[in-house]
Amino acid sequence: MKTKITLLAILFLGLGFGHSQVNEEAMTKLSIFHEYVKAGNFDAAYEPWMEVRTKYPKFNNAIPVDGEKILNHKIENSTGAEKVAYINDLLKLWDEKLENFPSKTKVGDLLSDKAQLMYDYKTELGLSDEQIYDAFDKAYTTDLKNFRNPKALYIYFSLMVDLYDSGKKSAQDLFNKYDDVVDKMDTEIEKNSDGLNKLIAKEEAGTPLTKKDGQYKRQYEGYLRVFDQIAGSVDAKLGDRANCENLIPLYQKDYEENKNDGVWLQRAMNKLYEKGCKEDPMFVKVVKQKNSIEPNAKTSYYLYLITGEQQYFDQTLRLETDPFRKAKLYNTIARDFKQKGSYGKAREFFMKSLAANPSDKKPYDQIARMYAASANSCGDTNFNKRAVFWLAAAEARKAGSSSLAANYEAKAPSKSEIFSSGKSGQTISIGCWIGRSVTVPKI
Repeated sequence: MKTKITLLAILFLGLGFGHSQVNEEAMTKLSIFHEYVKAGNFDAAYEPWMEVRTKYPKFNNAIPVDGEKILNHKIENSTGAEKVAYINDLLKLWDEKLENFPSKTKVGDLLSDKAQLMYDYKTELGLSDEQIYDAFDKAYTTDLKNFRNPKALYIYFSLMVDLYDSGKKSAQDLFNKYDDVVDKMDTEIEKNSDGLNKLIAKEEAGTPLTKKDGQYKRQYEGYLRVFDQIAGSVDAKLGDRANCENLIPLYQKDYEENKNDGVWLQRAMNKLYEKGCKEDPMFVKVVKQKNSIEPNAKTSYYLYLITGEQQYFDQTLRLETDPFRKAKLYNTIARDFKQKGSYGKAREFFMKSLAANPSDKKPYDQIARMYAASANSCGDTNFNKRAVFWLAAAEARKAGSSSLAANYEAKAPSKSEIFSSGKSGQTISIGCWIGRSVTVPKI
């Protein structure tokens, strides 16, 4: 047995599980519950795990790591008072982890997990929205860097909206928290985009990705996919609460107090722009003040919108140098041109956005929609007009939208129409702003 324990001790030391004075009893019990956990036998693991946790709480990081799996199993397979006891014990275990293994604990991650558990079992624990919001807020304010779970960020903001609707939070609280969460999502998106763009550049240079590169690529893509979904959910949850009718009086009231606060001015002008309030004098006032104390690319662009002067447009492109922020700026400019019906200019800036941030495929979606919207006006015959949908489908596929691509394919000429036209395999030039060619599928 001693030989076995010694070998286990060496193994756990090698894995970072070690202790300077390996206690034989603790190691024996630890090896028992750890093997049970690995086998998925959480009920058998519970007793030896509790014994080590109680007697030797600082012995090994496997105590909280395996304990979380054991208690989650117990929670899922119990009811009533017993279930509540296991939920509370998991919350307690996380507190013990923070106390006993601080160097192995990401505080923001742990606190958001606690808040998530409280949210998931709100009814069983008898907690209010305010109590759960405060738990998420503690994670946010204590360790923002490691508070990065997309689902937790959405719930955090969703609870703020609910508290606002119930009169427990002010409009300023709501809009501030929206900006906080959006800023945090942007940070995470930028970080993952940067990692993915490096791998894309490596592939484009003809260098094969290693197995580890492939794992990172899937991880980056997964995070970006989830954050894209969460961003839409956050905006949907905010809804029309942030409309011009609500925003303008709020910013008018708080302007004097905040007119020298660059962050407040930036957020105010961004929100007024996003919500379509850019024709209001308050938007102009905020933009001019921001430009006077702290000009940047966004301010220059807003000044261009206000004045129409080319100097501000040129200044916008000159001031922004960060690739990720430049891509967002190009995307904003492109959407403005699209809204005005200037599809050629819009495509130009959507393409610039793609060049600056290749990991963001959404501009392809916008180009596809512009092609589709122009089908009736960019072809000289009925067949050629509908051929535009092949171009639209190709762009939709680049965006990763198979459903949109299928929709456009269905609107393109059918196989029988291709046969009747005699254009199978031919190249068709599409006129007007599109200026592209499309090859008719061979039949």
